[in-house]
Amino acid sequence: MRKRTEPVALEHDRCVALGSSSSGSTAAVLDPDSRLKRNLHLAGKGPAEPRCAADAGMKRALGRRKGMWFQLRKILLCVLGLYVTIPFLIKLCPGIQAKLIFLNFVRVPYFIDLKKPQDQGLNHTCNYYLQPEEDVTIGVWHTVPTVWWKTAQGKDQMWYEDALASSYPIILYLHGNAGTRGGDHRVELYKVLSSLGYHVVTFDYRGWGDSIGTPSERGMTYDALHVFDWIKARSGDNSIYIWGHSLGTGVATNLVRRLCERETPPDALILESPFTNIREEAKSHPFSVANISILPWV
Repeated sequence: MRKRTEPVALEHDRCVALGSSSSGSTAAVLDPDSRLKRNLHLAGKGPAEPRCAADAGMKRALGRRKGMWFQLRKILLCVLGLYVTIPFLIKLCPGIQAKLIFLNFVRVPYFIDLKKPQDQGLNHTCNYYLQPEEDVTIGVWHTVPTVWWKTAQGKDQMWYEDALASSYPIILYLHGNAGTRGGDHRVELYKVLSSLGYHVVTFDYRGWGDSIGTPSERGMTYDALHVFDWIKARSGDNSIYIWGHSLGTGVATNLVRRLCERETPPDALILESPFTNIREEAKSHPFSVANISILPWV
């Protein structure tokens, strides 16, 4: 029985295999597109992963680019906002106006002792303190002509005051905004004028350097007038020239106008880098193009 049934089972298995094969081939013949789609799908599986990785990298790069542009745009908007807002704040707050005009809070060079002009190479200079008003004290430097350099060593304030009555002319120097009477370029000018045979008297307006008080146009003019009178009281008939630089030219012209009104004019007025008014002065600043139209000064 086993021998007879085995060929039948084998034949049955073969038929089943042929049937499945024929059904598969029949399905392929009946639906060739499905086979093509399947092959294309299998063929597309290879490069799919690298393409996805490249797309992800591009997305990350674009995201970083967008983030950088957002930050840059935010910074530009902040700068523009400040550029537009500051002029209105300046117009609404006179105190800010004064600070920006005077720049007396800028002390250059830093870390110098204004009581010791010799530290700046002025070994023939004496430091004074004068009091134009009860609550105001101003620091003054008096540099004698260079020909007295050796004689001036170790001398006190009284000797320097008496020296103003000598035959050498005197220059009252009124410096510009920012810095102090010990500024590097100012010290170099004192040396040049001293070498030419002049006494040089300079000072810091109230609120500048180590001078005490609150700066104002009236106060600065009064400080200059007080120093001029102090010099005149000690110099006799000696010549006095007034030299103003930058902002100091405004103080100098105010001072000379006051002196002419009381019929005691100086012997000469020297203006270095003068200006007609604050508005014209501000026009020369590169950052003031959009702001100049709202400046209240005339």
